[in-house]
Amino acid sequence: MCRNIALSESPRDTLIRMRIAFVGGGSGGHFYPLIAVAGEIRKNSAHPELYYFGPSPYDEAALAQFDIEYIYCPAGKLRRYFSVQNIIDVFRNFFGVFVAIIRLYEIYPDVVFSKGGFTSVPVLTAAKLLAIPIVIHESDAVPGRANRLAVRKARYIGIAYDDVAQYFPPEKTALVGIPLRPEITAVTTNPFEVLGIPNDKPLIYVTGGSLGAERINSVITRSLGQLLPHYRIFHQTGTDNIEDLRLTAKSLLDGTGLEDSYYLEGKIDAPTVSALYSAAALVITRAGSTTLFEIAYHSKPSIVVPIPEDVSRDQRTNAYAYARTGAATVLEEQNLTQGLLIQEINSIITDSNRYAAMSQAAHSVYIPGAAKSISDILISIGHEHGS
Repeated sequence: MCRNIALSESPRDTLIRMRIAFVGGGSGGHFYPLIAVAGEIRKNSAHPELYYFGPSPYDEAALAQFDIEYIYCPAGKLRRYFSVQNIIDVFRNFFGVFVAIIRLYEIYPDVVFSKGGFTSVPVLTAAKLLAIPIVIHESDAVPGRANRLAVRKARYIGIAYDDVAQYFPPEKTALVGIPLRPEITAVTTNPFEVLGIPNDKPLIYVTGGSLGAERINSVITRSLGQLLPHYRIFHQTGTDNIEDLRLTAKSLLDGTGLEDSYYLEGKIDAPTVSALYSAAALVITRAGSTTLFEIAYHSKPSIVVPIPEDVSRDQRTNAYAYARTGAATVLEEQNLTQGLLIQEINSIITDSNRYAAMSQAAHSVYIPGAAKSISDILISIGHEHGS
């Protein structure tokens, strides 16, 4: 939508389109739901200009795919443990607010959409000072600190769990689920063919998210000799220690004849993730909400190992909120052993009644249409703000 605005009335140029700013990052769980919403917005006839604010572009290819302009804005992370970096990051946030005020004033978007995370704090603070409408989405079962800062000024709050509704004003809060990328929800006719994996025994997909999970990686690697005679395992480890894990696995499996039942990758693309969800009999995962909703979309039972609470309290809360539906079982990291993990895997896969019940429970968790719902809200506020 174009409109004539005098330069004295706004920092914008004349005859401009609707503008929408995205913020939220630090992990794929914050970033990729923004991309899913951007995909829906691109289907709208308003054709808004889209901007992504953050300390880094996170995934430049994804931004380019939907013609999203990256705007640099520094941000500091507040850790739950003592670190000198906490002091440094306080100054990063102050500087980030200063940068965000300047860049938001230059662009002056019609609405800012936040997925939370530490990268959003300076932008949300600046948006409040500039009276720019804010929409937030909370993926976790307890609200993050960044989104808490924006509650009073937020025009609309989308949530993924009923549990978190108690923290937000009911008149502007809606249960919408989590926006998932089309690549994740795409139907794969023959996922085993896509993956190049034989469909001769159950496939277990193990993922620690984009950053990996050291404890899960270690226990899985030590359990290979007992698991691989019965299952194939696709293990996404993160990129940090993949070569060490590759060497460890090779030394454990050399000469056993089980080498071709184990697949090790540091990072995988979205179509491969979708094929893995489709092919897997079971998923072993951290408790990032986006990952849990991806698993739910594909109706797969899961074993969830949340990040310890002293590092990330939202993961443990997410894990138990999800597990209460019957879709998953939770193993605390401090209790995770080879014996316990193997026992739980066998119990789920070999008990057909339990397996079916968990699959059905996972299916019931997924809420369709989150990206479209949020896209419609952003476009509506954009039209209202620009009129």
